[in-house]
Amino acid sequence: MRRALVSVSDKRGVVGFANTLVGHGVEIVSTGGTACALREAGVAVIDVSEVTGFEEVMGGRVKTLHPMVHGGILARRDDAGDAAVMERLGITGIDLVCVNLYPFERTVARDGVTHGEAVEQIDIGGATMVRAAAKNHAHVLVVTDPVQYAEVTDELAAHKGCTGVAVRERFAARAFARTAAYDVAIAGYLSGEGDGEGVGIGVRVAAGLVGGVEALKYGENPHQRAWAVRSGDGDGNGTLAGARQVHGKALGYNNINDASAAWRLAKELGTLGGWRFGAAVVKHTNPCGAAVAGRAVDAVDLAMLGDPLAAYGGILAVSGVLDRASAERVCEEGVFLEAVIAPSIEESALGVLRERWKNLRVLIVGEGAQDGGGLDVRAVDGGMLIQERDGANEAAAGWALWAGECAGDHELRAAEVVWTVCKHLTSNAVAIGGEDADGRGVRLFGAGAGQMDRVASCRIAVEKSGDCAMGAIAASDAFFPFSDGACVLIDAGVRMIVHPGGSKRDGETFAVCEEAGVRCYTTGVRHFRH
Repeated sequence: MRRALVSVSDKRGVVGFANTLVGHGVEIVSTGGTACALREAGVAVIDVSEVTGFEEVMGGRVKTLHPMVHGGILARRDDAGDAAVMERLGITGIDLVCVNLYPFERTVARDGVTHGEAVEQIDIGGATMVRAAAKNHAHVLVVTDPVQYAEVTDELAAHKGCTGVAVRERFAARAFARTAAYDVAIAGYLSGEGDGEGVGIGVRVAAGLVGGVEALKYGENPHQRAWAVRSGDGDGNGTLAGARQVHGKALGYNNINDASAAWRLAKELGTLGGWRFGAAVVKHTNPCGAAVAGRAVDAVDLAMLGDPLAAYGGILAVSGVLDRASAERVCEEGVFLEAVIAPSIEESALGVLRERWKNLRVLIVGEGAQDGGGLDVRAVDGGMLIQERDGANEAAAGWALWAGECAGDHELRAAEVVWTVCKHLTSNAVAIGGEDADGRGVRLFGAGAGQMDRVASCRIAVEKSGDCAMGAIAASDAFFPFSDGACVLIDAGVRMIVHPGGSKRDGETFAVCEEAGVRCYTTGVRHFRH
C-alpha cells in the first residue's frame, strides 16, 4: 500500500487512522475539510487538486471526478495495458479509499430541512469513488465507516502494511451495501416518505436491511440457520449492531438479541434525571435486574442483585464507562454472564475481565446518541410487520394521582425507574422496585413478564421480590382489567402502583388502593412489548 485517498464527512478517528497509514509509509491524498483537519493535526497531505491539476469547482460538486483519481483507483495492477496507460498519463495508483458519504440521512431527519439542503447532501463524487474502489477490490481496500478503522489497523499491523484479498472483498461488500442503503434513503426521501401515509416505507425498510451481513453459527436453535444484518441507514456508533467486540467467543443469534435488549434498557436508564449510570441484566430479552446509581459499580451491583438466579448466563449492559471496580464485581464467585456491554471500558477493567473469563463476550458500543427512533421489523407468515420503535418515556410530572397521598420528588424519581424497566419487559408485564436499602440507587426487585394474564405477572413479580416488596413501587405496562392484580401487589406490601389507566374498571382499582392507603398513579400511555 503506497497511496490512500481520504475524504470523510464524519471525521471521528480520521487523524489517528491517517497517522497509522503514514506510519506504514502510505502517502495521503485528501480533499477540502478533511485535508485541512489532517494538516492541522500535523499529517502530511497532498490536495486532490494537485493530483488532478484541476481546481475544485461548482461549490465542491466537482473535485474527484477525474481520470487521475479514478484511473488510480480502477487500474488493474496485473494488467499490462492498464499499467501502460498509467505510465503514459502519469497516473499514480490509489491503494486505499477512505470515504464516508455526505450525511444525507441525518440531514433529512432534521426538523425544517429544505429540499435544497437535502439535495446538496446527495454525495456524487464520494459514492463514485466508493463504488470504483469496491469494484477493484482485487487491488484496492475501501473503508466507509469510522468503526472499520480498528479492523484495518489490525490488518496492517499483522501483515506489515499489506491487506489480504479476502479482507478487501469483505470491505467491498460492506461498501456496496452502504451505497445501496444511501441510494435507498434518497429514493425514500424523494418518494415523499414523510407525507404521513406510509409512502416510501418499503424504501425506508430496505435501507435498514442492506447493511453488512454476517453469517452466525446458528439461530435460536442449532438446527436453524441465521444471519446478523447491520442497518445501512446510520453509522452504527452507540448501537449494538455497530459494537466492537474486544474479547470472547463469537456472538450467536440469542446473544445478539439479548444484548440489544440489555443495551436499549441500560441506555434509557442512563438518561433518567439525577443518575449517572444505568445498568441492566437481561435473560431471554427480559430484564431480570436493572438499576440506576451515581457510580458504575453500584449500578452494576444493584442490577446483579435483582434476580441472581435468573441473571446466571445473562447479559449485562452499562450506560457509561465500565471501570475496574465494576469488572471485579462481574468476576465475583458465582457470577456467570454471556456478555458485557458498555460505551467504553477502562483498560484495567478489560484486563480483569479477560483474566477471569476466557469466553466472556465483551462489546464496546461507543458514545453515539441515544437510539430512541427507528423502526422495528418482524417477520410474519408471508410478509412482515413494521412499526415505529417505542421511544416514549413518560416523566412522573405528567402522571395523574387517583388514590393515596402525593408522593415526594424522591419517590417519584424512583417510580420513573421502575416504570422504565416495566416498559422493557414482555407483556403482560409487572415490575416491582424501589430505592435500595443502603441508598446507593434504585433497582428492580422482581418482575413478572410474558404471562397470559396480568394477575400471574403480579404473583411472579411478588415472588421474585420477596421481602423487598414491602413498601416498594409496582408498575404495570397496561391497565388492570380488574382490581385482583392490584390486590396481589397490595397484599405483598407495595405502597405505590403506576399503570397507564384506561380500563372500564379503573375505579375498582383506585378504590382498593385508596382503602389500603396505596398511591395509585396513571401515566396515560401503554407499553406493550410482544
